[in-house]
Amino acid sequence: MPRIEDYALLGDLRTAALVSTAGSVDWLCLPRFDSPACFAALLDTPEAGQWQLAPVAGGTCSARRYVPGTLVLQTDWHTPDGAVRVTDLMPPRGRSRDLVRIVEGLSGAVEVRSTLRLRFDYGQVVPWVRHRPGQMDAVAGPDAVRLRTPAPTRGQDWATVSELTVRAGDRVPFVLTWHPSHERVPPAVDAEQALRETTAFWTDWVGRGTPVVGPHREAITRSLLTLKALTYEPTGGIVAAPTTSLPEWPGGPRNWDYRFCWLRDSTYTLQAMISAGYLDEAKAWREWLLRAVAGDPAELQIMYGLDGTRRLPESELGWLAGYEGSRPVRTGNAASSQLQLDVWGETLDGLALARDCGIGPHDDAWDVQTALMDHLEGAWDQPDNGLWEMRGPRRHFTHSKVMAWVGADRMVRAVRSRPGLGGPVDRWATVRDAIHADVLAHGFDAARGTFTQSYGSTGLDASLLMIPRVGFLPATDPRVLGTIDAVQRELTQDGFVLRYQTEEADDGLPPGEGMFLACSFWLVDALHLAGRRREASELFGRLLALRNDVGLLSEEWDPVARRQLGNTPQAFSHFALVTSGLQLHAGRAHRSDERIVHHPAGQI
Repeated sequence: MPRIEDYALLGDLRTAALVSTAGSVDWLCLPRFDSPACFAALLDTPEAGQWQLAPVAGGTCSARRYVPGTLVLQTDWHTPDGAVRVTDLMPPRGRSRDLVRIVEGLSGAVEVRSTLRLRFDYGQVVPWVRHRPGQMDAVAGPDAVRLRTPAPTRGQDWATVSELTVRAGDRVPFVLTWHPSHERVPPAVDAEQALRETTAFWTDWVGRGTPVVGPHREAITRSLLTLKALTYEPTGGIVAAPTTSLPEWPGGPRNWDYRFCWLRDSTYTLQAMISAGYLDEAKAWREWLLRAVAGDPAELQIMYGLDGTRRLPESELGWLAGYEGSRPVRTGNAASSQLQLDVWGETLDGLALARDCGIGPHDDAWDVQTALMDHLEGAWDQPDNGLWEMRGPRRHFTHSKVMAWVGADRMVRAVRSRPGLGGPVDRWATVRDAIHADVLAHGFDAARGTFTQSYGSTGLDASLLMIPRVGFLPATDPRVLGTIDAVQRELTQDGFVLRYQTEEADDGLPPGEGMFLACSFWLVDALHLAGRRREASELFGRLLALRNDVGLLSEEWDPVARRQLGNTPQAFSHFALVTSGLQLHAGRAHRSDERIVHHPAGQI
């Protein structure tokens, strides 16, 4: 089975596919990110759905790359008989979903095979298939797929197989198109035109941002492209990852569905997009955020569906073996019903950033924020499940209290600095000061000189690194410096940061997970804020080295086996990379509610 880092991403702003170094599409949900997969070999065997297009001799590719500034993937094989290239892309267009693959002969004559195994509903449903000259049609329930190619096709072992000899100069297209089975087949896609248009789409998008210069230009640009690819364009929502159930530890049970939109990502999303000059994406995310949180503020969830759907029931797919035997395979996410107080603060922080950076007003925006603050005022002192979605007893998590302070602080600052925004500012200021005092009294271990994960505990938590970033205390405060040192001493391995010691989770699951990559970027930010710029820069460089060959990061890293873990590509990892990279390049650190300042020349 390929490693997690062996996969590259394709996307069309509606859904995404993962392509391995063996030329196999092992994951694709149609028609949306959160739809059932028609290729689910990622979580089982090829019989769960896969499309492999590679030399008959097989094996991993010789090299692969994205066309610069795009999401167009080129994969090369060099064999004793010659060389071929497969170009993969998903053209953004209308209601239909297309996956285009073009085999190109580079030299010699190479035997190539396409093996297409369609399995709808996460590998459970084998479609009814008909082969005709130039095309194959597959139907199962609501789903229909048409494969168009000049290559000969035949049915073999419940798959559609094409075998052909590709010579230097040949270009043979394969175009897979999904559509609702009750509707007419969409017009055919010309593969070469789709390649030109898709390349232009992505390069034009990159060109709309503020030019990124400096040593980290490629990494930042690739991360921004990845974040754009994880955007569901109809609503502006951004999924945490396009996959489900890739394990936090091989063979373990910490396998979650990340194909949803987390409110916790809001501030990172807005800061990254605004600072990189992508105001349209920032506005779209802000509008998604306002729609999602509308309603009773007491019912605020930590995550929502792509369109703001609230019910995300969790279930297990018992027929799938799981990635490297990691079970259960899950869809939906029961954590959506948890109480996590920090999301009120994250939401108010993100909306404050959008307001201060000049993103246009919304008629209901301030009313929504006022309602959220009114609820937070009476709820901040409750125990909760914390930002890591622990499925055990609720506790008074320090980070949750800090983020409650953030929410109150941003509201107080807004009323006092912006005419026309009203609210009980003195009362809110009293709440803010009370939360601050409470955290200092109960969340700080004076004997050890560090903040702790929860009140009364001795455990550490990577989220404590956010204390200076959100402005709760200066980074040079001895309590913050002590916390940074404690995290480096007790919560790192090979210099990378764990979220927390999993023995502290108290969620009934066995311990075991990798280094959480976003937390390691948080350490970069904390060191940078504290003036330890050399350490910050060195750690950032080490984190960049963990990206795979096409610049992608998953959720976690195993420093012993030296491999990526968790769902991939992970938006949180790439948001953090962009923010840390821009801050290092700009030469100064920024709070979460501040736009990263551009150089005088207008470049980042």
